[in-house]
Amino acid sequence: MSIDWGEVITWSNAFDIVDILLVWYLVYKLIMILKGTRSIQLLKGIGIIVLIKLAAVTLQLQTIDWIMNRVIQWGVVAVIIVFQPEIRRGLEHLGKTGFRKKAKRSVNMSERLVTELDKAVQYMAKRKIGALISIEQQGLLDEYAATGIRIGGEVTNQLLINIFIPNTPLHDGAVIIQDYKIATAASYLPLSESSFIPKELGTRHRAAIGLCEVSDAITIIVSEETGGVSIAHKTSLLREMNREDFVAYLTDQLVVEEEEEKTTNFIQDFFDNTKWGGSE
Repeated sequence: MSIDWGEVITWSNAFDIVDILLVWYLVYKLIMILKGTRSIQLLKGIGIIVLIKLAAVTLQLQTIDWIMNRVIQWGVVAVIIVFQPEIRRGLEHLGKTGFRKKAKRSVNMSERLVTELDKAVQYMAKRKIGALISIEQQGLLDEYAATGIRIGGEVTNQLLINIFIPNTPLHDGAVIIQDYKIATAASYLPLSESSFIPKELGTRHRAAIGLCEVSDAITIIVSEETGGVSIAHKTSLLREMNREDFVAYLTDQLVVEEEEEKTTNFIQDFFDNTKWGGSE
């Protein structure tokens, strides 16, 4: 029996496929925006609530079902409030990049970035010059860059050191690096209100952790009291790092492979990245 593919594949079916692909893409972009932030944990909590609701319906647990209905009913408003920063950042991301992603990082540029950061940080650590440097990753830092002074210069250890020299106009605040450029200096980062932060950590560390709670940026902290070097990234604060560990971590996070050096459209991006199966 032969199959008439002309009858099977209709315009309606084609639009259904496009519809499914677009939904997959939107879900994927949402996960990428939330990746490495505290909001991903909230998404897991929402997933658990949905599973409990399904179990209550399946097992006919009326009391639990009623409670879950109330939670879901008010949860819509709660989600909008809780995810407000991520929703705003996501809309900004779509508005700035449309359906294309940023160019992939080049090996030479990423290696040079690590080298310049290492030289600057080691110099400042030895002299106990306080510093706060945030490196943008997938999540945009435009909101925080807007609070600082625009620089737009190449990342060099000399420029970074001069920015953080005490009693200079730009030394107080954070340097934000975007697309291998020092985008701004003296930028304000959100302070974490977590009660789990050790009391001996000061404002720089609290600001670095605060940024990690709302983005996937890598933030480097140099303590002006101890000269200690720390990195805040995702849910971790790596304290008192020696030079070898510092360089190794940045290399692992920032230096890319040759095959990653390409710019793709959103469909290629989706399939390429989706796998099936303390005082300062």
